[in-house]
Amino acid sequence: MVHVSLESISKVYPNGVRAVQPTSFNIEKGEFIVLVGPSGCGKSTLLRMMAGLEEITEGDLSIAGRVVNDIDPAERDIAMVFQNYALYPHMTVYNNMAYGLRNRGMGKTEIDKAVKEAATMLNLTEYLERRPSQLSGGQRQRVAMGRAIVRSPSLFLFDEPLSNLDAKLRGQMRIEIKALQRRLGVTSVYVTHDQVEAMTMADRIIVLNGGRIEQIGTPAEVYHQPASTFVASFMGAPPMNLLPARYNGNGRVHLSETVHIEAPGQANYSGDIRLGVRPENVGIVGASHPDALRFDLEFVEELGAGRLLHGKVGESGLIVHIPHTDPIPSDEVYVDLPKSALLMFDPATGARL
Repeated sequence: MVHVSLESISKVYPNGVRAVQPTSFNIEKGEFIVLVGPSGCGKSTLLRMMAGLEEITEGDLSIAGRVVNDIDPAERDIAMVFQNYALYPHMTVYNNMAYGLRNRGMGKTEIDKAVKEAATMLNLTEYLERRPSQLSGGQRQRVAMGRAIVRSPSLFLFDEPLSNLDAKLRGQMRIEIKALQRRLGVTSVYVTHDQVEAMTMADRIIVLNGGRIEQIGTPAEVYHQPASTFVASFMGAPPMNLLPARYNGNGRVHLSETVHIEAPGQANYSGDIRLGVRPENVGIVGASHPDALRFDLEFVEELGAGRLLHGKVGESGLIVHIPHTDPIPSDEVYVDLPKSALLMFDPATGARL
């Protein structure tokens, strides 16, 4: 296990495009960090700089206390698992996993032991003599992981390793990768655009947008206390409701000229805001409830385990998540936006107030 430190790391390409803004964070020993964000946000570029596959324009990258900016990738004691598996099609599973160890000059007995131990760990023993074309996508990804494991690296880097798999297999492999990382205790950095992967796998999540960090936190922190409207809308399915409103610093939020609710807190701010609330925190209430707001229901989306009610409060769109055991409301519908579940954001900067 190693500690990793990034100090003002950035990437500027020769054409002047800045793919990664100056970025700093630490990764603790044995931690599983997930870099998440939309396509083009800089997450894979950042990972490739850590791997030594992209040159660092500015800043310092330290692994186990050693600055590795100018250290060859092979000397960084890392292993990388790619999206496309990067297996040799003409080699058997055994030889794919053993290839790197042979290049290092490791003895035949040691190689055999390392490969078979990794194969047992990944349930690949019966496939060792097969070629990649004879394997399923999930099995190929296990081989790619096995090739990384046999090297006993200090740092694992995963670059969207599950994006080529179907939804069911992705869910299974998420569990397997996380369990494997826990068992090995290897410090790991995992890149994905899938917020479900980030939420279910990470010890801490780093949300990237436009080459810069929007927020670093545990899955619970990022989900329940998003630092910006970008994080609020990117993390969560469905995303957080963001309602246009106005706050005058008087303890009340004005959704319209006639609709007012209690503010979640006293912010040193006055003006237009975005009022955030997660769909599952919106309550269906009776018309007599003191904080009832008229909800114009437009359609219902069935999820199996629950339902999404799509509609409007005034002119603002609102999504309400209810359990499947709750009846679908009919006639007039009223909702409550509980003060404890509300967040306020600056509409210009997107920052949470």
